[in-house]
Amino acid sequence: MQHIFEREVAGRKFKADIGKYALLSNGAVLFSYGDTVILATANASPEPKEGIDFFPLSVDYEERLYAIGKIPGGFIKREGKPTEKAILSARAIDRPIRPLFPKGYRNDVQIVCTVLSVDPDNPPEIAAMNAASLALCISDIPFEGPVSSVLVGRIDGKFIINPTSEQREKSDLHLIVSATKERVMMIEAGAKEMPEEDMFEAIMFGFKACQEINEFQDEITAQIGKEKVTPILYKVPDEIEVAVREYATEKLWEAMQHTDRIERQDSVDIVKEDVFEHFAEIFPEAEKDIDDVLYRIMKEHVRRMILEEKRRPDGRTFEEIRPLYSDVGILPRTHGSGLFQRGQTQVLTVATLGALGDVQILDGLGDEEFKRYMHHYNFPPYSTGEVKFLRGPGRREIGHGALAERALEPVIPSETEFPYTIRLVSEVLSSNGSTSQASVCASTLALMDAGVPIIRPVAGIAMGLVTNEDLTQAEILTDIQGIEDFFGDMDFKVAGTEKGITAIQVDTKIKGLPEETIKRAIHQARKARMEILKVMLDRIPEPRKELSKYAPRIISMMIDPEKIRDVIGPGGKTINKIIADTGVKIDIEDDGRLYISSPNPESGKMAQKIIEGITKEVQVGEFYLGRVNRITQFGAFIEILPGKEGLCHISKLAHERVNKVEDVVNIGDEVLVKVTEIDNLGRINLSRKDALPKPEATDENS
Repeated sequence: MQHIFEREVAGRKFKADIGKYALLSNGAVLFSYGDTVILATANASPEPKEGIDFFPLSVDYEERLYAIGKIPGGFIKREGKPTEKAILSARAIDRPIRPLFPKGYRNDVQIVCTVLSVDPDNPPEIAAMNAASLALCISDIPFEGPVSSVLVGRIDGKFIINPTSEQREKSDLHLIVSATKERVMMIEAGAKEMPEEDMFEAIMFGFKACQEINEFQDEITAQIGKEKVTPILYKVPDEIEVAVREYATEKLWEAMQHTDRIERQDSVDIVKEDVFEHFAEIFPEAEKDIDDVLYRIMKEHVRRMILEEKRRPDGRTFEEIRPLYSDVGILPRTHGSGLFQRGQTQVLTVATLGALGDVQILDGLGDEEFKRYMHHYNFPPYSTGEVKFLRGPGRREIGHGALAERALEPVIPSETEFPYTIRLVSEVLSSNGSTSQASVCASTLALMDAGVPIIRPVAGIAMGLVTNEDLTQAEILTDIQGIEDFFGDMDFKVAGTEKGITAIQVDTKIKGLPEETIKRAIHQARKARMEILKVMLDRIPEPRKELSKYAPRIISMMIDPEKIRDVIGPGGKTINKIIADTGVKIDIEDDGRLYISSPNPESGKMAQKIIEGITKEVQVGEFYLGRVNRITQFGAFIEILPGKEGLCHISKLAHERVNKVEDVVNIGDEVLVKVTEIDNLGRINLSRKDALPKPEATDENS
């Protein structure tokens, strides 16, 4: 039976159409927000998956170009692998719902959100996040939701929920908040150097707006939701639990006293090897159960150390940052490079400058058609001392690259001020916590080393949270390392300048963050950020004044838009000849802005001179140094500007009578001429005689 539910949110209609579509799914909803339409489906396997020690949740965000009335490009003419935006949207759906499944749930769960129609005023990713939660709530899948999501913008100091396309252009904030009825589950933000207190207010503004949508989902679930199945939750058999704890607890706790990561890991590995060997015959084929008990023993030890003993695994205080190191100019032939190290986390970023024609073309559902600034993040296996196959970037790498890109975007100079395409690539050389924020710092150093006039330097830091079971105790940790991230409850990343925040990303493993924790983390992060910025600026206090000698030189010009066709020429003949003759790249905008990118100043100036000649208007009465291109019986055709030719009649070649044109000029000669007339057809008449000095008068009586 079909059921339709509606609720107005931010002046536009939320609509959930249930019971008509995808009837074989555990839960399905056709979710609309304005003219944006998402089909969200939730399905789970009937039995737990054997042989795994994690919750197998997969989230897919499927973009369909018919949603915006486009046919995919290329030969195949159908959608291929997910775009970067689709991957980021899938991650945004996954992160707030994952902690809301029961612990020990091992059934396969798949969420698929298919974008069927897109209204630019209503972002499909926000609709999909709410649709995914609703599909789970009305299904029989054990899910402890709902969780709702909103987009928060700010214009002229006023916060706006789910801003329209026009409002998003004016907004200095792009903040996604996901929340349950009690707590904030996820935060994803980009901002133009927003003060900490303002950002906190924006998050809580979003939290309150989520409650209306949570209420909407609860009403629907109460009316038509299926009865939840009782799940079979994974649990280690009691005999294994007791035996492993009795044998391994003291040994593991002793091994974890080492403050150095490598020493601690070596000691833990020795204990694990001993434990597995000891129980190999007692509990055969129970390695995963034994490993699960060992994991929980280590987790309990780290939490006790932090919450009760008030110390961290490496001996630092809760607000202490690991030793910092910065360097620039490491690679001799690149346009800019920066190295940033925090403890054992080390990232090298390389900056490359290119012509505006090197921008990334985007073929997705968004309004954006191209990207002038790109940030890519690589996480090779050697960064953690492991041996693995090298593959293309995964969801994690794409997500970390996008976060660093968002953090730096507000300080990138405008195209007018700095007409270059900018690509940053962060190579993680070693990893022990928060490589994404280290890549922000290394990227700032690389940009400054490359001579990019960024508005202000940006630094990033990751905060952690450790709580007890009933959440009555909580400690916030500055600069979390790997073990604290692995056994902790929160990863709270904050990047910004000395003026304010440019990006935030918050994930939690527990059922949300209380208001006070968010506030403390934001303000504690600022203190750390200032400390990191000082170390970075001690190494390079400002962007270099000169670009690398290996970077292209770009000359900016403004030409009459009517002259663009003259520069391009028929079939691109003119512009291609300029490129071939000078070795430059040329990019022309519709408003007449023209950029010449050249490997050296000389070739750039040569191309500029040619283009100036093409676009320059011939003026009557002006003198030009031209070249003789053709000769006829009645005169010489002389090119006075590139592509502009005029006729110098034989009678205008000299003061004296000329019987033959070749007596005065020949093909290839350079001659000074004056423009005497441009007729109604645009034909140019020239005079060499008027450019010559007048002959002296002769005295006939002398």
